[in-house]
Amino acid sequence: MSVDVFGLGNALVDALVVLDERALLDEHALDRGTMHLVDDDRWHRVYDGVPKAGVAIHPGGSCANSVSTFARLGGEATFCGLVGTDDLADRYDQGLADVLGGHHLRRRPDAPTGKCLSLVSDADAQRTMITDLGTAMQLRPDEVPLDAVAGASWLHITGYLFTGGAMGDAALAALARAREAGTRVSFDLGDTFVIDHFREAVDHVIDEFADLVFMNEDEGRALAGADPERSLDQLGARAEIVVLKLGRRGSVIRRGAETFPVDARLVEAVDTTGAGDSYAGSFLFGMSRGWPLQACGDLASAVAARTVSQMGAVVRDATALIDLRDEIAP
Repeated sequence: MSVDVFGLGNALVDALVVLDERALLDEHALDRGTMHLVDDDRWHRVYDGVPKAGVAIHPGGSCANSVSTFARLGGEATFCGLVGTDDLADRYDQGLADVLGGHHLRRRPDAPTGKCLSLVSDADAQRTMITDLGTAMQLRPDEVPLDAVAGASWLHITGYLFTGGAMGDAALAALARAREAGTRVSFDLGDTFVIDHFREAVDHVIDEFADLVFMNEDEGRALAGADPERSLDQLGARAEIVVLKLGRRGSVIRRGAETFPVDARLVEAVDTTGAGDSYAGSFLFGMSRGWPLQACGDLASAVAARTVSQMGAVVRDATALIDLRDEIAP
């Protein structure tokens, strides 16, 4: 089955709970407001201390968030990533199937499923994250359904895939098949950490494969070594379309010599997690429908604003997303 977007990403279960987290942080010597990389045992020790009735569990990871947003807007998308065979893997599988209708999730019994527990303070919404990558980065090239990549209109990946493990090789195999088949490539840089430590891989993807590149202000600065707006000039010569996200100042789209400024929709921010992911998924939806770039940006900005006004990385209210889509559609 051909789809609009094939997403290849690190499969991470998102477990989110709002609570008075102070005692739990003290008990496990966790620094408030930071992200902690831990192993499976320590993750479960923290998770066991959380009231389960308040935990919301969803399939996550940057790429999965983007393709889920794309699908909730009415597009056809699939996702490939690697999970284990534990209960969290079952929940990831079912949650993804509920949103996408089907997927290419791979499962392996030799490692636990990757997961991120977000402890959100009920006092000020400060978020402390406990992350176990599990098997997420171990997807092999031979586990990627390359025919499905070739049958998609777009392949969407993020820079996180090149930070270690076999996933980087899997991504390169998918990119090579996409180029061979004429599948367009969307690349979200992901984080300044990726640029700072894996710059060679980032440059290779941009120069050899990417048709569309997403970056935020900090990533643009890291990439260009200067004012982030200058990164539009630099990257505009390397990729067909470049999007620079500027938070409350909106975003800027560059295609060749054309520049399209996009206003932000200002809302009271509750949780900024996933805003960039939802922006990318929404922008891709507009692209897949042949919308003008301005309309693609307007939809992406509107959905990103809706995302930060709630808890969680993906807007679960499909009706609200469809209303935004229909409001902005050219």
